[in-house]
Amino acid sequence: MHIAIAGNIGAGKTTLTKLLAKHYKWEAQLEDVVDNPYLDDFYNQMERWSFNLQVYFLNSRFRQVLQIRQSGKDIIQDRTIYEDAHIFAPNLHAMGLMTNRDFENYKSLFDLMESLVKGPDLLIYLRSSIPNLVSQIHKRGRDYENSISIDYLSRLNERYEAWIHDYKGKLVIIDVDNLNFVDKPEDLGIVINTIDAEIHGLF
Repeated sequence: MHIAIAGNIGAGKTTLTKLLAKHYKWEAQLEDVVDNPYLDDFYNQMERWSFNLQVYFLNSRFRQVLQIRQSGKDIIQDRTIYEDAHIFAPNLHAMGLMTNRDFENYKSLFDLMESLVKGPDLLIYLRSSIPNLVSQIHKRGRDYENSISIDYLSRLNERYEAWIHDYKGKLVIIDVDNLNFVDKPEDLGIVINTIDAEIHGLF
């Protein structure tokens, strides 16, 4: 079974991925943030590095999806290949931070990859307000994230909502503004109960 968690920067994807992996005994596939050679450069000079960063993520997630399908294990994935293609890359293009030529090249590459992979069996979308995202981003204190603007986060949120609105697969939406699944076991319990109900419907 392939479960994936989607959501904006700071929504709590990685934290929830780890907690659910532990609870369900799933294997966690985390986003490649630590070893990503482009992230620092990108946040300092978005226009110059946007294409490189997006291709790196696309390659990394395509490899993940192939491994997930081949492994035959129950795996939970932190962020999907679709978020890069439907949210992050188009947003950079719309903001004038990725050229038309690079965006067309990127889209062509994604379309090819998408034809070879299947979506997750269940998508968990973490919905969050901008103030909550900003608070979480500051709390974790990653240097390269200090320059993320509220405008950038707002644009991403709008694209997430539009993508989720049209999403065709099996979906759970969790509003994370009033949930603290790290410190409150009862909040994690609410999330687990919601997911249980969906998972039992998968079989």
